[in-house]
This record gives sequence, structure tokens and C-alpha cells, in this order.
Amino acid sequence: MSEWVQFGLLAFGSLFVIVDPVSTAPAFLAMTPEHTPAQRIQMARLACVVAAGVLVVFAAAGQYIFRFLGITLPAFQIAASIVLLMVALDMLKAQRSRVQETREETEAGASKEDISVTPLAIPLLAGPGAISTAILLQSQAEGWVQHGVLYGVIVLVMLASYWILHVAAQSSRFLNPIALNILSRIMGLLLAAVAVQFMVNALKALRAELGMG
Repeated sequence: MSEWVQFGLLAFGSLFVIVDPVSTAPAFLAMTPEHTPAQRIQMARLACVVAAGVLVVFAAAGQYIFRFLGITLPAFQIAASIVLLMVALDMLKAQRSRVQETREETEAGASKEDISVTPLAIPLLAGPGAISTAILLQSQAEGWVQHGVLYGVIVLVMLASYWILHVAAQSSRFLNPIALNILSRIMGLLLAAVAVQFMVNALKALRAELGMG
């Protein structure tokens, strides 16, 4: 399997799990109780477009942010892996992480007429965890092909997220909470593994930088 395919699979799996549109769907429906399915679909479409734009911008600007703030890549990798692990642990308990959005943000969203940009796009879809993952993947991409793959994966993840929210908006009465909880736990386990792997890679890079390899 070619390196860009492997990188694409890693990027898609990591971003899809951290964006977690499956767990976002119930929160999305809870914040739009008075809206019609058509209105919900319209909001979901705009939210996914905005979230994709945010992730692409942060992925593209990540290295410049590092340089400006004087942050080394291993330091960011370790910090990002901790954030991902916090989200994963909450997912294993079948609950939405406060790293992705707080109860106050959800309640505020329920009182808004249009939740497309906030809180649906930011922070539910493109929250700190997703942004950190996008920047982290950008730092690991080698060559223009893998960078292009990353941007394509971001768009693909948001298309999948839109499809999931679209289905939820049209069939909200048929969502099975038990099935959602089981799926959330499985995705949480996968995300925990990704977070640990990012941490291992960061420690290896840090060891090499310190000349301990």
C-alpha cells in the first residue's frame, strides 16, 4: 500500500473519530426542536462548509503558528494527544466531551434561531480536538501529495458528517440511543489508540531532538 494511501486512511480515521458526527447528531436535534427537517438540513449544510473551511485554514497555517509562537512539533504533538485522549475517555463513557462543547454552549444553541456557525460548526464539528488533529496531521504530511490528501480528507469527513446530520434531520424519531452509545464507545477506543500513537511518535521525535536516540 502506497504511503499516501496509508496517510489518507490515518487522516480520515483520526478526523472522523474526533469530529464524531454520530454523537453530534443528537445534540444537533436537541438544539433545533422547533425547526423543520428542511431547515435542519440547511443548517447542517452550512455548518459542514464552515467547519471544513476552518480545519483547512488551521491545517495550512499550522506550521506558521508554530514558528510565530515558538512551539516545537513534539510539544504540540504531546499536547494534542492529551486533548484527544480526554475526548476518547469521555466517548468510552458514552458521553459528549466538554472539550468539544460545554453544557452552556448546548443550552445557548437551543435558544438560537440559527445554530449553523455556532455552536454547530464551531465547536461541535470543528472544535479544539479537530483543529489540533488537523494541524498535527499537516505536520506529519510529507510532500505536496500528502498535503493535498489531507485537504481532500477534511472535505470528505465533512461530507460524511453532512450525510449523517442529513439522515438524522429526516429520521430523528428512529435514532436508537443504545446503538449510538455502543458506536460512541467503539469510536472512543479507536480515538484513544490514535492519541497514544501520536504520543509515542512525539516522544520518539523528542528523544531524537535531544540526541538520546
